[in-house]
Amino acid sequence: MASRAVPVHDADTVGILGTGSCLPGKVVTNDEVGAPAGVTDEWITRKTAIRERRWAKADEATSDLASMAARAALDDAGVCAADISLVLVATSTPDSPQPPTAAAVAAELGVSAGTPAFDLNAVCSGFVFALVTAERMIRGTGGHAVVVGADIYSRTLDPADRRTVVLFGDGAGAVVLGPTTTGGVLATELATFPQERDLISVPAGGSRIPASPASVAQGLHYFTMDGPAVRRFVESRVGPLIRSFLDRHLPDRTRRPHFVPHQANGRMIEALAEQLGFLPEHTHTTVRFLGNTGAASVPVTLDRAAGSLAPGDLVVLAGFGGGMAAGLALVEWQATGSAGRSRTRPGALTGDGT
Repeated sequence: MASRAVPVHDADTVGILGTGSCLPGKVVTNDEVGAPAGVTDEWITRKTAIRERRWAKADEATSDLASMAARAALDDAGVCAADISLVLVATSTPDSPQPPTAAAVAAELGVSAGTPAFDLNAVCSGFVFALVTAERMIRGTGGHAVVVGADIYSRTLDPADRRTVVLFGDGAGAVVLGPTTTGGVLATELATFPQERDLISVPAGGSRIPASPASVAQGLHYFTMDGPAVRRFVESRVGPLIRSFLDRHLPDRTRRPHFVPHQANGRMIEALAEQLGFLPEHTHTTVRFLGNTGAASVPVTLDRAAGSLAPGDLVVLAGFGGGMAAGLALVEWQATGSAGRSRTRPGALTGDGT
């Protein structure tokens, strides 16, 4: 589905008013994850461009990271909790099957009783799916939404599986959406390819294979992925989908857009950006020092990139992953942050191209 393709600003225009992120303090090196999986730092860097990632501590849950990212985004936007009319958390690693993680985030933020809060699971595409959902829900209402992407994948990884354990990190990123007279969400597209849904999975822990001693013994609660098939999916499905999206919604390429893709794998991002003609200086990444943070990767990378974006810049957000699915959004940037202040990000990941 697609929204408006023409940048017309009216009372119904919804834009990104602020961004925020939260990363665990524990840094995990390639040597640490590579040894149990039987691979070296050189092998991991060559295959993925990842040098390190952050993993949550034992007492940190997805809602903890999500709440801190959401609060940072609210502070950045200059919006208080009482003004929030929707809390939406994209995650495939919730605190628990129920209640929704978004309810814990809403409680931590102190939003008004009765404010809707719910989770959305579209795996690594989740944040863009959630952004589109929230934008549609608040458009024309004058309300504000907190949209969070958050995952703790370190809890689902098989330490001996080199295909997955070297890729993933933990984190959360968030945006505040609200009415704006400049900038805003100009176009969106969501797509799912269910015939390929088994390329990425966590087989057990749901209603088909409930948790049991047998499922644990068989390792069915671990994250599994067919890496070569996922790469082919990105090349054959995601690349053409983004190209078609740009052709329809941004035919005038004289306005060179910024590109904030899902941080699946550094080598994959390089190939995808080159395939689509995005300038290297406009392609924003955090994968080298954070790895693949699932639904958090797009908003975390956007938060890191915000300091280099100017009002009027065009930004393409692209999430893709399990389902298999992809979510796209074209955003015209505005002077985000309180009173449009300069967006300097503390703790910048030096040398990560953001």
